Amino acid sequence: MGKSRATKAIGIDIGGTGIKGALVDLRTGELLSKRRKVPTPVGGDPREVIEATMEIVRKIWDKDLDGDSDVPVGISVPAIVKHGVTRSAANISPLWIDFAARAAFSEAVGREVALANDADAAGIAEVRFGVAHGRLDSVIMTTLGTGIGTAMFYGGHLFPNSELGHISIGEHSDYEKFASSKVREREELAFAEWGARLTPYYRQLEALFSPDVFIVSGGISKQADEFLHYIDVETPIVVAEFMNNAGIVGSACLAAEHWV
Repeated sequence: MGKSRATKAIGIDIGGTGIKGALVDLRTGELLSKRRKVPTPVGGDPREVIEATMEIVRKIWDKDLDGDSDVPVGISVPAIVKHGVTRSAANISPLWIDFAARAAFSEAVGREVALANDADAAGIAEVRFGVAHGRLDSVIMTTLGTGIGTAMFYGGHLFPNSELGHISIGEHSDYEKFASSKVREREELAFAEWGARLTPYYRQLEALFSPDVFIVSGGISKQADEFLHYIDVETPIVVAEFMNNAGIVGSACLAAEHWV
């Protein structure tokens, strides 16, 4: 595995409710195409998710690359990824557990792809090009969406598959099921109420890891001014530069570094 000389790559971010992707400039992190999105198939069956992903990939090939499929492809998934195999299934079908996902995606695309945890990919975007660029201290990225994803960095290096959204706090054995952005929408929580749920979560991460900064990402980060001040912690919290595009950009970065 090594870095390629590619200047652009396709990044795909698979979430619990939507799959989105775009062509990315690997020199700047900017999107070179419109962001394309399709719903995640109900139930999240691996084969159906792969086909939905290919719908986006084909559109990028045809509409943004004039039919050229000779570009790196990186994909992020809401699961632990070890050696190309998905080891968990948060907010997707349990059929993903111990599924040879990288091989399956590679077969569909027609060449080897890079595969990573979705929050890790989002964090990599911020380390490469965003608010964490150049930082050599301790950084915890949190993605607030269908669940709560996390990515941990020290000295610019990733500790993969942290999955800290599933920690137990009080009577809540899987805290993302109590405090994710999806839960806020479903329960119609005011931002102050949601902040009261998020505060114990960030305080727990603060107590365990003493990070130098938290980064908040996910679609809801566009409304950070409405809720961030309700999270009461000592550690500074900043908004991801790439917001809901971070997973796309990070996946593209990994694709180019994986490409051989």
